[in-house]
Amino acid sequence: MDTQGFVDSVLQEIILPGVRELMASRFFSELREGKLSIRRLQGFALQHYLHNVALVKGFALCMVKNAHDAELYKHFSYQFNEEQYHPDLAKRFGLALGLKEEDFVNATPIFECLAHTSAVIRGMFLGSPAENRTSALVNETMVCRYAEEFDIHLRNHYGLTDEACEFFSVHRIADQKHTQMAAEVIARYATSPKEQQAVRETARQMVRFKLAKFEGIYQSYA
Repeated sequence: MDTQGFVDSVLQEIILPGVRELMASRFFSELREGKLSIRRLQGFALQHYLHNVALVKGFALCMVKNAHDAELYKHFSYQFNEEQYHPDLAKRFGLALGLKEEDFVNATPIFECLAHTSAVIRGMFLGSPAENRTSALVNETMVCRYAEEFDIHLRNHYGLTDEACEFFSVHRIADQKHTQMAAEVIARYATSPKEQQAVRETARQMVRFKLAKFEGIYQSYA
């Protein structure tokens, strides 16, 4: 199996089944029906704001970590530039739902979101390039899909404006490119059986973290 074929197999066998499971969860089932509570939507905004702040800092440090490698440095520089405004977009969404600035200042991560973010940061600092970008491939694929759900149903059921939904309208488009870029890095670096096994294991774990994250938000913001 060539490396691109390997990446495709990870996507088909591990990631896309995880996407389908996430879309079947009670969080997104209720969102589609317009029955998801405002409090749970606020919880998503708060927790994703914290996660995006961590991502921006992680990408900045990944640029330093990979300064000796022009290709990887360019990759992480691009990702940093793409992500640096996303905390503000998550906050804008939360403010449209009735949250205040102090809610974001005082927010702390719930257990499941802390575990998810920690796994992402671990991949950035301790993982190989292929492991690092496997985390991105899982998350960006899932975000691209669920951003579409949010973008449609927040307008239909909750009456939110284009400005309030910009976090989702941006992600449902931009993350298509991000997943492609992540896949290219994995295909380039996951050339040994050991690296490919690490990629598969990272993908399985990240799918579990992502599913647990939304279940955690659902339960913590009841």
